[in-house]
Amino acid sequence: MTVERYLRLLSGLFVMLSLALGTWVNPNWFWFTGFVGLNLFQSGITNWCPAITILKKLDPRLQSR
Repeated sequence: MTVERYLRLLSGLFVMLSLALGTWVNPNWFWFTGFVGLNLFQSGITNWCPAITILKKLDPRLQSR
């Protein structure tokens, strides 16, 4: 699996988790949803994402397309 696919899985998980926590635990969790969206937005503009850097350090075998 490519690092971009792991990134999409991780981002989707964070969004769904923060939406659930914001609905059932505390509305302040919606700020985390916004942070994930903002990070994806800046990643699209700059072509750099901190999560990709972290994922590549965790597993050097991950490659970009």
